Amino acid sequence: MSIPPHAPTIDTSDLILRGYREDDFEAMASFGASERARFVGGPQDQWSSWRAFLAGIGHWTLRGYGMWMVEHRETGQVAGRVGMIFNDGWHEPELGWHIYDGFEGKGYAYQACLAARSYSARHFGLDAVISYISPENIRSVALADRLDARFECEGELLGKPCHIYRHPREVNP
Repeated sequence: MSIPPHAPTIDTSDLILRGYREDDFEAMASFGASERARFVGGPQDQWSSWRAFLAGIGHWTLRGYGMWMVEHRETGQVAGRVGMIFNDGWHEPELGWHIYDGFEGKGYAYQACLAARSYSARHFGLDAVISYISPENIRSVALADRLDARFECEGELLGKPCHIYRHPREVNP
């Protein structure tokens, strides 16, 4: 069963961006417990990962958009999460990404972000969005640059310093 049923599916050449399934939780919890999650509030215990998993589902229900689960087309494995986040305390909607162990460095984050950004601009009216990035997260800074996002200013998110990057407009006004 795919939860929530109204999350759209986006196909790319290598990936399927789709709604959450209960069996996605193991991959998300593994990422959340790893040192790789340090830039997104981790590492975290199983219970915190479960709450984050449910929050991802709830975000779609409350906002009508959210982060997609990223499935690798060839293997069927969960490769990460990518999409739009607008949590309490955020200044505006953010394009966020989490790519799981074994899937980084292959261009999947770039491919998924382009698809999510374009879809969100066209269907949700979320255009020229931001990304909050820790200045220490070199890989995410490089991805933002590759996505043609530009450093806009220094900021703070959840009590930690960050850089705010602005993504280019997808839809012409």
